[in-house]
Amino acid sequence: MTELTKEMFERASEEQRNAEKIRRPSIKYWPDVWRRLKQNKLAMVGLVLIILITVMAIAGPMISGYTYYEQDYSNINVKPNSDFWFGTDELGRDLFTRTWYGARYSLLIGILAAAIDFTVGILYGGIAGVSSRRVDSIMMRIAEVIYSIPYLLVVILMSVVFSSQGSGTSLFVIILAMTITDWVPMAILVRGQVLQLKEAEYSLASESLGADQGWILRKHIIPNTLGPILVNVTLTIPRAIFAEATLGFLGLGLQAPKSSLGSLANDGLAGMAVGLTYQIIFPALLISLIMFSFNVLGDGLRDALDPRLRK
Repeated sequence: MTELTKEMFERASEEQRNAEKIRRPSIKYWPDVWRRLKQNKLAMVGLVLIILITVMAIAGPMISGYTYYEQDYSNINVKPNSDFWFGTDELGRDLFTRTWYGARYSLLIGILAAAIDFTVGILYGGIAGVSSRRVDSIMMRIAEVIYSIPYLLVVILMSVVFSSQGSGTSLFVIILAMTITDWVPMAILVRGQVLQLKEAEYSLASESLGADQGWILRKHIIPNTLGPILVNVTLTIPRAIFAEATLGFLGLGLQAPKSSLGSLANDGLAGMAVGLTYQIIFPALLISLIMFSFNVLGDGLRDALDPRLRK
């Protein structure tokens, strides 16, 4: 046996001793997501704009001192001034108040539609993903048939039905018509994630220990699919807002005196022919800002939630 001597060893340098030293404290997943999201300047601009628009949609109508339905025939088609910041419409109603009321309704429709798509999509896609191949195939064929129905046709039919009953197109009708078919992409996304994650090692280990599919879905699979799901939700909200704006522009939106940004743009379209372009500029600009904000925030979340980009 070789005898160990002092000459056989070399003293480690300071650099070698610190080679495996942890150079920064460990950080959990969600704080790290927020840290990386803050580094995306465009996404933070979108987040700030969303917060400002939401605050103004809540508090804006209270600033002007006018109501959204108050008509003043002595101030018809007044251009923006110190009294009417966004001007007035053909009935003398204050457009500043009506624009922020419209933003309130548009945001409410977008958020509620996204929440319904989120809930239904997770439940349907999760059940299809953990079920047998036969059940999965049947559920996906049903979803494809539902998704093939144009939502505009659904809105028109529902508007005709409710109008015949004297209730007209309400907030409930618009949200219901958009969510009847719009939950399918979320369900397909969740199903794909579930099919991938249920074969992961931790899912198989839980199953071998006696856990049922519902427990695995609730504790393992759904939490690990939250990244793509949250990104999809942030992109669903502007899609719903734009869809509602399209319906309002076509005259299928909320009934007067209530208004959304789309119906305000539709009302302002007539004013362009006589030079009253301000009536369409403000709602159109607000729609563009909302779409821009949610889209850049969704892109930033997609990068922040991607574990492959974690440093």
